[in-house]
Amino acid sequence: MSRRPRKPGTGPGTPRPTVSVCRGCCCGTPKIPGVDHAGQLTRLRAAVDGRATVRAVECLDACDQGNVFVVQPSAEGRRAGGRPVWFGLVNDPDAVSDIARWAAEGGPGIADRPDILDLYVFRPSRRLQAELED
Repeated sequence: MSRRPRKPGTGPGTPRPTVSVCRGCCCGTPKIPGVDHAGQLTRLRAAVDGRATVRAVECLDACDQGNVFVVQPSAEGRRAGGRPVWFGLVNDPDAVSDIARWAAEGGPGIADRPDILDLYVFRPSRRLQAELED
C-alpha cells in the first residue's frame, strides 16, 4: 500500500505551526496595489524567528480573498484540537504582524488567536480545506 507524501510542515514529527502564504495568480501580484508582497514574506519570516515554518505556495484557490494566509497547527496543536485557520484580505502590515505573533506563540490548538484576527478569518470551500489537510 502506498501513501501520499505529506505536505511540508505537516505530520506527526512537526514541532511548530506552518504559515502558508499564497503567492499565485491573485495574491502576491500587482492585482493588489500598494502591498509589498516580497516584504510581507520577509517580515513574516523575521517575526516568527524560527518558531513557525513559513512557506510561499503557488495558489490556494481563494482568489476573492487575496492575500491569503493559512496557519496550520503543529502536531501538538492538532492533538489539542487545533485546525488550519484561513485568513483573507491580509493586506495590512499589522495583520501580518498579528498572524506572525500568534504562529510564533504556537498557533492553532496552542495559543489563543488575537480577537483582531477574527476580521480576517474566512471558511474556504470544503474541497480547499480537504486539499490542505491531506
